[in-house]
Amino acid sequence: MSFPRPRLALPPAPAVIAGFVAVLVGYASSAAIIWQAATAAGATSAQTAGWMTMLGIGMGVSTLALSLWYRAPVLTAWSTPGAALLATSPVGSNLHETIGIFIVASALIVICGATGLFARLMKIIPPGLAAAMLAGILLRFGLQAFATLDGHFALCAAMTGAWLFCKAFAPRYAVVAALLAGVAVCLWQGEINTGALQVRFAPPEFVSPVFTLSSLLGVGLPFFLVTMASQNAPGVATLQASGYRVPVSPLMVTTGLTALVLAPFGVFSVCIAAITAAICQSPEAHPVPEKRWMAAAMAGVFYLLAGVFGGSIGALMTALPPPWLQTLAGLALLGTIGSSLHQALANERARDAALITFLVTASGVTLLGVGSAFWGLVAGGISYALLARRAK
Repeated sequence: MSFPRPRLALPPAPAVIAGFVAVLVGYASSAAIIWQAATAAGATSAQTAGWMTMLGIGMGVSTLALSLWYRAPVLTAWSTPGAALLATSPVGSNLHETIGIFIVASALIVICGATGLFARLMKIIPPGLAAAMLAGILLRFGLQAFATLDGHFALCAAMTGAWLFCKAFAPRYAVVAALLAGVAVCLWQGEINTGALQVRFAPPEFVSPVFTLSSLLGVGLPFFLVTMASQNAPGVATLQASGYRVPVSPLMVTTGLTALVLAPFGVFSVCIAAITAAICQSPEAHPVPEKRWMAAAMAGVFYLLAGVFGGSIGALMTALPPPWLQTLAGLALLGTIGSSLHQALANERARDAALITFLVTASGVTLLGVGSAFWGLVAGGISYALLARRAK
């Protein structure tokens, strides 16, 4: 007696496309920011390419594991606001201290997940102050996007125009359109170093960590708070809003442990995705909600492919001119800057404290070796406490 062989069901085309688009949008919108963060940390081009390799592998493995285990569209991502903070950090060209920051921040995320402190920790800091700190961190990127108009008018104008057009008619692809428009202008003007373009695997490089109090307070603590408040919290909220009740603590532990293990190789964060995850959680990915996990699983596969070709992504960043990177990063973060400012100023009673947090953070001041993000939060917290007492 013979038994029929079980057939392996392949994901439908919409799920494959949704997974591909999610990864494409994620990389197109923030790979330039990560490149700037790695450069600010003192990483070489080869080391940065290795970062991209391990980030793709880390996000691919965690996305596949969580999606297959929970049969839910759980997509992971790096922390774009965290990368923006690193790009403006006062650590200087000390890569070893930067790796130490990655390790401590990831360890704190694991502790928050294992102890269930995630929700309670987010209640300690008023949401308006956290949003104001994030807006202050990202302000420089928004300004850089339009500072390139002087000297690179055609490039900046073309990218901004493409972004505006798609924002009006196909907002999901606005950043991709800006990316392609910028590449087209660079090709037309002959500003692409074609000799640097090559398909290759970039091996990751182990970097030993160094822990200093000033870097952990000035960058590590704000980096942890920004990652939790601006990436993990919206990611979990997006997942729950789509109807998927996945336990939060295992998500935090899994993503935190993944980043902790891979931190010496440049994995600065692995978080729960929000915007790109919404692509895999939408009806366009699959009409049946219980089967949309296949779109996230396909995104995990594309993450792994992006990791294998991390050297090619790094080569592309090296071949294109800096104004292209700056404009793309600024346009990609416009939505985050706007929503952060809106949240920061929405509560009239906390508006003054939020403004102080925003201005101190955006000033870039460094006191006692500690960066402006920390002092912005301190100044805003003191102002909030005093003004709240006066209001009572």
